[in-house]
Amino acid sequence: MHVQGIATVLGDDIDTDIIFPGRYLAVLRPEDQAQHLFEPLGDALRQRVSAGGVIVGGWNFGCGSSREHAVTAMIGAGVRLLIARSFSRIFFRNAVNNGLAVVVSPDIAGAIADGDAVSADLRSGIATVAGRSHSFAPLPAEVLSILVAGGLWAARAVQADAQVAP
Repeated sequence: MHVQGIATVLGDDIDTDIIFPGRYLAVLRPEDQAQHLFEPLGDALRQRVSAGGVIVGGWNFGCGSSREHAVTAMIGAGVRLLIARSFSRIFFRNAVNNGLAVVVSPDIAGAIADGDAVSADLRSGIATVAGRSHSFAPLPAEVLSILVAGGLWAARAVQADAQVAP
């Protein structure tokens, strides 16, 4: 699975309230949630994120609440890849479960500048940042199958269909 885009670089401890403010929890469609993505940081940032598709975080990206809205709002905005020095455990699982690719790599996150072209082959563990190659731990086959299917629910539906088929 290959993912690419233009990076928007954020800092450490970006919590779920910054990603998607709690006052919008009644907004359920990812496309509608995207309108509130990173709202505390301003509309210009949301537009850059939507145009680029790659978010780069520092340490502890996605800390805070366990709400999935933080992930689904990114998906609604067209984000295809998250790279960070580290993720909150619950946020990381929410991202995978909803079909959003995540790479944990302090080295790669530190090498990316805002606006850099980034591509990552999640199967081989090779990322290219502004023309330079970097390696990371490839994602396990189970995680890749969830991402390729578009999320855990989609993966389960594919699996169930395969079991029912004659």
